[in-house]
Amino acid sequence: MADATSTRPGTDPDQAGFTIAWQAARDQIILAADVIAGTVIDLADTIGRHVLAGLLPARRLRVSPRIVKRAISKYQARGLRIDQTS
Repeated sequence: MADATSTRPGTDPDQAGFTIAWQAARDQIILAADVIAGTVIDLADTIGRHVLAGLLPARRLRVSPRIVKRAISKYQARGLRIDQTS
């Protein structure tokens, strides 16, 4: 997926869809069941074309930083190392 998006300038690798790449790879394996062993098939090019054809929209920027939230409980937290300030 990264190789496919690097061939098109200005394309963010986050826009490549994993599901599209997975489905294209699966289809190529199913179709390869009857292929002669001496035949060379460029799977990366085939899958890359499918990925580039179905690019996702650009992601919006994250507003808040990632944090680990404490679980909400109706019981008071107890213990020596438990932060009770929240």
